[in-house]
Amino acid sequence: MKTSKALVFDIKRFAVHDGQGLRTTVFFKGCPLRCKWCQNPEGLSAKRRPIYFEKSCIHCRRCEQSSYENQMIYENNRPYFHLDYQGDFDNLVKCCPSTAIRYDSEEYDIEELIEKIKEDKIFFRDNGGVTFSGGEPLMQGEFLVEILKRCKEEGIHTAIETTMFASLELIKKILPYLDLIYIDLKVFDEKKHEEFTNISSKMIKEHIKYILESVYKDKVIIRTPLIPSMTATDDNITSIAKFLVSIDSEVKYELLNYNPLASSKYELVDLEYGVDKQYKMFTQKQMQHFYDIVYSTGLKNLIIE
Repeated sequence: MKTSKALVFDIKRFAVHDGQGLRTTVFFKGCPLRCKWCQNPEGLSAKRRPIYFEKSCIHCRRCEQSSYENQMIYENNRPYFHLDYQGDFDNLVKCCPSTAIRYDSEEYDIEELIEKIKEDKIFFRDNGGVTFSGGEPLMQGEFLVEILKRCKEEGIHTAIETTMFASLELIKKILPYLDLIYIDLKVFDEKKHEEFTNISSKMIKEHIKYILESVYKDKVIIRTPLIPSMTATDDNITSIAKFLVSIDSEVKYELLNYNPLASSKYELVDLEYGVDKQYKMFTQKQMQHFYDIVYSTGLKNLIIE
């Protein structure tokens, strides 16, 4: 990815769950993980891709008429895109009269994105600011460094939501420009982490240890998304909490309740949701059980909403 441009698949204004105060959350495209429960499957691919919105389609078949060789096929009264096609899909997006075919992301350069963020600057009082999320924002790391620098020049509070699955060299570059650092540690066991996300947790744990032993440790909140039968097990929560306590018992830690709503997005990107749809959000009693496990390890700063 060129540093002069970034692919952004969403910009959410007035967010209240991605850091302190009112925030603008910028979702960067591309992620090295393939979590079975991913909340933003549209952000997984690092490529700009077309998405088909069935409810908007008027079935005029202009896309079929305008398509290039090996670009798509029209079946079952809808288009199916060949995502290994090497060119762009501009012709299909432009020809669709009902905007049923749209790109999944927009390209921004540094100036375009900082201007977009500054539109909301008046709302950033009381500790608000911008949060960079994804996908994994570190996949567009050099651009991220530059946009973070610009935000600091503008006096904008900065946060990131990340797995820290990137080179330590890149992580060292971004840390000075961040005011708040959310790091996901999903599964402690390295083999199980690989089973559920396609990568080992070894590097993630190493980088968490590095940051929690650095001058930036007070900016960090470690989070674990609670996924039924995967991350939400007594053994996993115990192992993560003990690991964090072994580094710093004062570390801030948050358990995120399971959100089943993301499953509805998967059809848009022709992917399969990896969690059984029978599962629901955890009850308050179930959440308290996990909280009690964390407290039993000696961890002192559990964030409870």
